[in-house]
Amino acid sequence: MSHFVEQKRSDTVKEVSRRDFLVAVGAAAALGAAGMQIGQGRASAKPIASDKKVKYGMVINLDRCYGCRACMEACKVENNTPSAVFWMYVFRIEDGHYPNVRMQNLPRPCMHCDNAPCVKVCPVGARYKRDDGLVLTDFDRCIGCRYCEVACPYGVNYFNWKDPKKNQYYDWDSASAQIGTDGAVPPYRNPDHDLLYGQEQRRISGGSHYKGVMGKCTFCVHRVEKGLLPACVANCPVEALSFGDLNDPESKVSKLLAQKPSFRLAEDIGTEPRVHYVGASPLKLEATQLNAIVGRVQ
Repeated sequence: MSHFVEQKRSDTVKEVSRRDFLVAVGAAAALGAAGMQIGQGRASAKPIASDKKVKYGMVINLDRCYGCRACMEACKVENNTPSAVFWMYVFRIEDGHYPNVRMQNLPRPCMHCDNAPCVKVCPVGARYKRDDGLVLTDFDRCIGCRYCEVACPYGVNYFNWKDPKKNQYYDWDSASAQIGTDGAVPPYRNPDHDLLYGQEQRRISGGSHYKGVMGKCTFCVHRVEKGLLPACVANCPVEALSFGDLNDPESKVSKLLAQKPSFRLAEDIGTEPRVHYVGASPLKLEATQLNAIVGRVQ
């Protein structure tokens, strides 16, 4: 039995615009590994109450999220994503018209869909779904066709156009870096991402390390395999993000879903997302994004 322990982790301009995504999500929403419990900064193992397999999922409490984007930064540090690539993205949204306007922050990781379009269209089986529900990318098989990027309705797939060593925010080969890092392994060489994971014994990280392949949010599977929470969850200062076994009624994610009304993004198109939102009503068609992040591709 595994358990989770929360752990803190220490130029062509390209605007990350998601207007089309917000409209699609708003329309759809308007129409229609053991268990984890997080206490005061800790998460402990709980026995699974049935013989069902582990079903990992995330619950995001929109009442708690105040848009600090710490989850985005934690994701970048942990997964070493290149410039202008955001596996986790927090939308700052204006919903409605004056005087009936509300502001809402909407974190958007990969949905890890049970009926994932990206898995279906991959011609070489590089995009696959594990028995525990995580949707991952085997970069050994990926040919960079980008079909998954086109098929995904949530905009979470990124193609690695450049050598990751040349597309990071920090020059790890500089003299100042050598002094400041004291010989630490550069993020794009994280050995965890070169290992084989799960019963499938396949690679999981996608394009963070290699040019010409796809990458996306993995729910930090390399941390989950060690009994750690995804970096975004572990570093949220207000515990707006929860992660655990949806098949365990004693897990925090299951309790949140039992206690609060919830919705998922674009539910009506049949993707069966494993990311649930509680604490707010779905977005409307007129929702617009504010303060879009502008990334700089080096």
